[in-house]
Amino acid sequence: MTHHGGDSIRGEFAFGVTRLPRDVYFGDGSVAMLPAIVAQLGQRPMVVADAFLAATEPFVQMLDELRMSRLEVQLFTDIVPELPLDCIASAVHAARAHEPDVVVGFGGGSSLDLAKILSLMLAVDAPVQDFYGENKVPRGVLPVVAVPTTSGTGSEVTPVAVISDPARELKVGISSPHLVPAAAIVDPRMTHSCPPSVSAYSGIDALCHAIESFTSRVRRPDVHYPLPVFVGANALSVDASLRATKLIMGNLARVVADGSDVRAREAMSLGSLTAGIAFSTAGTHLAHAIQYPVGALTKTPHGLGVGLLLPYVLEACAALVPGCMAELAEAMVEPGETVGADPAEYVVRRIVELRRRIDIPHTLTDIGVKASQVDRLIGLSLTIERLVNNAPGDDPAALVPEVVRRALAGESEMF
Repeated sequence: MTHHGGDSIRGEFAFGVTRLPRDVYFGDGSVAMLPAIVAQLGQRPMVVADAFLAATEPFVQMLDELRMSRLEVQLFTDIVPELPLDCIASAVHAARAHEPDVVVGFGGGSSLDLAKILSLMLAVDAPVQDFYGENKVPRGVLPVVAVPTTSGTGSEVTPVAVISDPARELKVGISSPHLVPAAAIVDPRMTHSCPPSVSAYSGIDALCHAIESFTSRVRRPDVHYPLPVFVGANALSVDASLRATKLIMGNLARVVADGSDVRAREAMSLGSLTAGIAFSTAGTHLAHAIQYPVGALTKTPHGLGVGLLLPYVLEACAALVPGCMAELAEAMVEPGETVGADPAEYVVRRIVELRRRIDIPHTLTDIGVKASQVDRLIGLSLTIERLVNNAPGDDPAALVPEVVRRALAGESEMF
C-alpha cells in the first residue's frame, strides 16, 4: 500500500498498539461455537440480551444449546438503551445472586457494554462511578464473551463501555484494556433480523469508527505504562481502518435496502469488526465528541448523530491530513470512477451521498437543534477532551466551532 506523506501513516512508523480479545471468531454459523467457548471460561454464565432479542428463534436456540452443554445459565433481559445507572444496578443485583464466573453479551452496543460493566462490578466492591475515565479498571474482571447482533459498535473488541449517569449531562465512559472481552464471536447470520433503521445507524457508526481512527492524530509518545486507551492512528491500526472503509462504503446501502442480502451482511459484519479493531486503539475524534451533547439534547440515536456530523468533520480536517484523504478516496473509488483533482472533496461527497441513500439527516437543524443552542453544544463538546485531542492538527479544539456551525445549517464548500 502506498502512503502519502507524513500525515498518512503510518505504516512506516515504528509505534503501534493493538489490544484484542484472546480469540475472535468470524463467519456465518460461528455462533454454534458459543457453548464450547463459554465452557472453556466458566460453568455459570450470565447471559445479557434485550427482551426483544431474547424472544427471537436464533437466541432461544442458542440459549437451549448452552443449557444442553450442562452450563448453569442465568438470563438478564431488562436492558434499557444507553445503560442508565438503575439498569446497571438491577443487573448487578441479579448477577450476584447467581454468582456467575463468565458473562455473555448478546446483542447491540448496550448489551455488550452491560456485559463488560458486569464483568467489572462482580469483581470489585466499589461503585461504578469509581471507574469513570481511563485505566482505572483493575485486573481480574470476569471473562466476557461478546456476540454482536448489529454491524456497528465494534464493542466486541473494544476496551470501552458507555453508560448514562443522571448526575451528568453527558454519557460517560469506562475505558481500560481490561474491559476487552476474552472472546468475540461475529456471526453475520445474527444481524439478518436488523431493521433498516438499525442497520443504517449502526453501519454509519462503524464507518465513522473506520474513518476517524484513520484520520486521528499521529503520536510518537514516550513509552510508559499504562498508555492512554486511545493512542491515535498507528502502524497496527491503519490497514484495518482502510479495509473497513472499503467494506462499509460498498455494502451499507445494500443492507439497508435489502436486509436479506447475505453477502452484504457478511461484508458489513466484517467491516464493523475491522473498524472496531482499528478504533479500539487509535480512537475516534470530533464526530463522536460532538455527538455526545447533540444526542443528549435531541434524544437521537448515536449512529444518526455521528453519521450526520462526519462530512463536516472531514471537511474541517481535510487540509490537515491530505495524504489520509487520498488513501480514503482510493479505498472508496468504485470501478469505472475517477477520484478527480481533490480527493478530500471526493471522499466527502461519497459519504454525503451514502448518508442520503440511508436516510441520515443532513443538518443539525433537521434533528431539532436551534441556533441559540450552538454555543452550549460547542462548550460541551470541548469537555470531551480525550476525543477532541485525538483529532489531527496542532489545535484540534479550534475545529469544533466550525464543525458545529456548519452542521447546523448544512454550510459546506465541498457538497
